[in-house]
Amino acid sequence: PPRIADKVIHRQSVRLGRTIKLLCPVEGDPPPLTMWMKDGRTIHSGWTRFRILQQGLKIKEVESEDAGTYICKATNGFGSTNVNYTLIVIDDASSGKDSQVPEGSNGEYEDHSGKQWARPRFTQPAKMRRRVIARPVGSSIRLKCVASGNPRPDITWLKDNKPLTPQEIGENKKKKWTLNLKNLKPEDSGKYTCRVFNKVGEINATYKVEVIQRTRSKPILTGTHPVNTTVDYGGTTSFQCKVRSDVKPVIQWLKRVEYGTESKYNSTIDVGGQKFVVLPTGEVWSRPDGSYLNKLMITRAKEEDAGMYICLGANTMGYSFRSAFLTVLPDPKPPSAPVPPSSASSLPWPVIIGIPAGAVFIFGTILLWLCQSRKKPCSPPAAAPAHRPQPRDRICVPQVPDKDCISSINYEEYVAQQQHLLSQGPGLAPAMASKMYPKIYTDIHTHTHSHVEGKVHQHQHIQYQC
Repeated sequence: PPRIADKVIHRQSVRLGRTIKLLCPVEGDPPPLTMWMKDGRTIHSGWTRFRILQQGLKIKEVESEDAGTYICKATNGFGSTNVNYTLIVIDDASSGKDSQVPEGSNGEYEDHSGKQWARPRFTQPAKMRRRVIARPVGSSIRLKCVASGNPRPDITWLKDNKPLTPQEIGENKKKKWTLNLKNLKPEDSGKYTCRVFNKVGEINATYKVEVIQRTRSKPILTGTHPVNTTVDYGGTTSFQCKVRSDVKPVIQWLKRVEYGTESKYNSTIDVGGQKFVVLPTGEVWSRPDGSYLNKLMITRAKEEDAGMYICLGANTMGYSFRSAFLTVLPDPKPPSAPVPPSSASSLPWPVIIGIPAGAVFIFGTILLWLCQSRKKPCSPPAAAPAHRPQPRDRICVPQVPDKDCISSINYEEYVAQQQHLLSQGPGLAPAMASKMYPKIYTDIHTHTHSHVEGKVHQHQHIQYQC
C-alpha cells in the first residue's frame, strides 16, 4: 500500500503573491494515483493557478483565500494514505490597516446609542469557501459577501480592481451583499472582489470567475464521486460519475487488472504503468446544471469484482479521471460438494422405454422361431398305393410318441380310412390304432393338390386326431 517516504512539514506559510509547492512524498507498488483537495473540495484543472505535478501541488500568485487545509490522497489497489498541510498566507500590507482605527481612552469607540463599535465580519463564511469558479458560456453565478458590523458596513464590488458600474451591478442595489452574474460571456471572466468597510475597519474577499468557451476546455469531474464502496457477496451496487463539459463528453469506466491476469480479457489498456480493462458503459444523462451523469452498475458481486475502478471523462480537448475502490465481502455460504447424478436420471426416456420393448420383441421372435421349428416335414411311407402315381397324402407311423406327426389328409378321407382299417379285422385294427393314435395331435398346415386338368390349388386344414 502507499506510504509516506519522507519527512513532511505539515504547517506551511507563504507571502501574498508568491509561489509555493506542497510536496506529496508517497511511494507504493504499484505506484499510487494522487489527488489533491482544499477544505474538502477536489482541486481540478479549473483551478487555473493550481497545477498538480508528479511531486506535489504548485500554487502560483498566492491569494489570501488560498489559505486553508490541503490534503494529498494517494491510492493504489492495496490501500491509501493522506498527506495533510495547513497553509498560512501572510499579507504584509494588512498590518497597517488596524492603525487607522480611531481609538478612545479605553481603546474602543461607541456610537450615540452607547452600543460598542465593531469591525465588519463575514456572517456566512461557509458559502464563501469556493473562491475559484468555472462556468460555461450562458450560465449564471452568484457571489456572496454577507457581512455585519457596527456601524452597519457598506460594500463595494470590483472587477479586476476596478469598481463595477451600477449597470453592471443591476438589480443588486437592494441585495448588495450578493452579486448576480447572468448569461455569462467570455469577457465576464476575471477577479471579483467585495470590499466591506465601516468607520472601524475593512475586510474583503476575492472570487476568481472563469467563463469557459465551448470546445476550449477538457471535461471536469465535479463533486466527490466515484467514492469507495463496499458490497455484500452476490449484492448490487453502483458507482456514479458527474462530469462538467461544454459539449457532451464520452464517459468510460475502467477496472484495474491484476498482474498476470491480462490474458483473461480480450484487450487491456495501459494507464500510468498499470493495466486496465474497459467496461461496458450505460447512457450518459444530461443534468439541468450543465453537467453530465453516468452510472456503473455491478450486480451479483463476486470476489473478482473487487478492485480499483476509474471514471474517465473525455472530449475533443482532453480528459479527466478519478478512481475509487470496490470491496466485496466474502461469501457467507461455503461451496457445497457436487452430488453425482444418478444413473437412472442420466438416461433419456426414449432409452428407458426402448430397452424393455426391444427385449420383448427379441424374446417373441425367438419363441416364434422355436414354435415354427417343431413343424418338421414327414418321411414318406415304405409302400405307397399303386393306384397313385404321385401320392398326394402320406400317413406317418409314429415311432416316438412325442415327436410323431400325422399325415395331412382331409376330414372325409380320414373317415374313409378309419372305416377301411376297421374292416380289416379285429387283429390288425387295434394294432394299427394303438400305433397311429396314441395321443391327441393338432396340426395347422397347407398343402397343394395337382389335378389331371393341370389345375393347382391349395388347402389349409385344421386337423384333430386321437
